[in-house]
Amino acid sequence: MRAVVTRVKNASVEIDGRVNGSIDQGFLVLLGVGPNDTEAQAVKMADKVCGLRVFEDENGKMNRNLEAVGGSLLVVSQFTLYADTKSRRPGFTGAAKPDIAVPLYEKFMAECEGRGFHVEHGEFGADMQVFSQNDGPVTILFDTDHM
Repeated sequence: MRAVVTRVKNASVEIDGRVNGSIDQGFLVLLGVGPNDTEAQAVKMADKVCGLRVFEDENGKMNRNLEAVGGSLLVVSQFTLYADTKSRRPGFTGAAKPDIAVPLYEKFMAECEGRGFHVEHGEFGADMQVFSQNDGPVTILFDTDHM
């Protein structure tokens, strides 16, 4: 499982011209699922993301987590995180098929909600337009193969 987590002042996702999900301060999470990913990895990813300390404290140090700032998450499925970029036209066979990916995407969001966070989301497989006002910018890459 891979995630690109960006600290945002606000973010939203539109589908067919309508807002499907929107947050103020928090994390925009682009989440990709691989074919061998498991529920345990979704739990671990949620733990890492929700505990990430990248918000500034009173001394200007990145020392506060999402809970400390009352932040939310906007989670967008992103199979392209598993792109094979050996050629100029990427292939996506390294991404999990929907029968595997959808339940793990939903498990990740449920785990974040279970930790007390407000979670907004896109729609799996939809053509989405994602908007964000990056804060910093601060962007962190997670990969369960390297945790």
